[in-house]
Amino acid sequence: MKRKTILAIAGLAAVGLAGGHWLATSRGAVDPTEGARSARAGRSSDGAPAAVVTAMAERADMPVRKRAIGFVETPASVVLKSRIDSQIVEQHVVDGQFVRKGDLLFTLDDRDIRAQIDKDEAAIARDEATHRRAEGDLARYQQLLARNAGTQQSVDQATADERSSAATILADKAALEADRLKLSYARITAPIDGRAGAVQVTPGNLVAAGTSGASLVTITQMKPLRVGFALPERDLPVLQGALASGRPVAVSARIPDSGRPAVTGTLNFVDSAVDMSSGTITAKALFANDDLALWPGQFVDVEIAADTLKDVVVVPTVAVQAGQKGPYVFVAKADQTVSLRPVTVALADGDRTALTAGVEPGERVVVDGQQRLKEGARFREPQPPQSPPAAPRPAPVAQGERS
Repeated sequence: MKRKTILAIAGLAAVGLAGGHWLATSRGAVDPTEGARSARAGRSSDGAPAAVVTAMAERADMPVRKRAIGFVETPASVVLKSRIDSQIVEQHVVDGQFVRKGDLLFTLDDRDIRAQIDKDEAAIARDEATHRRAEGDLARYQQLLARNAGTQQSVDQATADERSSAATILADKAALEADRLKLSYARITAPIDGRAGAVQVTPGNLVAAGTSGASLVTITQMKPLRVGFALPERDLPVLQGALASGRPVAVSARIPDSGRPAVTGTLNFVDSAVDMSSGTITAKALFANDDLALWPGQFVDVEIAADTLKDVVVVPTVAVQAGQKGPYVFVAKADQTVSLRPVTVALADGDRTALTAGVEPGERVVVDGQQRLKEGARFREPQPPQSPPAAPRPAPVAQGERS
């Protein structure tokens, strides 16, 4: 009995020792994350420098780009209506057709106007005959007055009749010109180059003169087009400087999610007043649109290169970090340590940032691995893997050696 009791106590002691070892391990006697924590302080648990990637700061010119959302508009859009009361007899345009200025679009019934023109010409012939008779009467009364056989009153009356008939001829000719002008309205032509919309009235329908009449078709100018956009009021000096320079200011427009390349135009208008309700200034750019990439009414992403920063220090944007005291970068020094430098950002544009203070051209800045660095931390920059050398070819074996 005593022997069994001693064996049981010994077993319990062994179990207790094993449990204590497990408990010590689980409470942190061996911490597998210790190396990661020490790496965050600038070096790994074994004292190795932090791995980073650097890039060189360079001096270059940095374009000042302003971005906005714009909309495409046409410089001219004409709604065609008839200028006379008539009936459409022929249609020479179809929906969506591109037309040039002067192209015939519709022909109206002109028989009534032609009849009126014939009437005007007959009236002119009649009144010209009356005028010739009045001229003859005036000449005779003047001769009689010269021989003291007539009266001054008769001469005056003949003079008035001659002038009245001459004026009647002028009125007849004016009426003829007016009717000939109406006759030209029977041929409706394109007033501008552009694209026709949907034809609203087909042959056989009556059309009325004036703005109250039905619209026949709308012609929209497609080349060139304008893109209007609005920039914040703070960008007004940049636009003013661009226009004052006298050089063409490039503006690019890209259709979102279209996959098409951006098209380039020229800034040609800045509004004369700032919109007080929105605090923006309206500007417009002209685009040739020869390939019809733009369409009136579209929304586009606009980018304008309004100015250029000359001889500034340019670094990758990912190198600039945000801190409590402002932006900073880590500069890689020749002794394989880093220096934390506060910087002054002049302009950030995509993957490039222009600095006016903090970094000199030729210095290398850290672009990857900043989270493992602090002031004075050591670093290493991994070398790109090199391809292994090619294995030497075996020497050729002579025919006799093979045997």
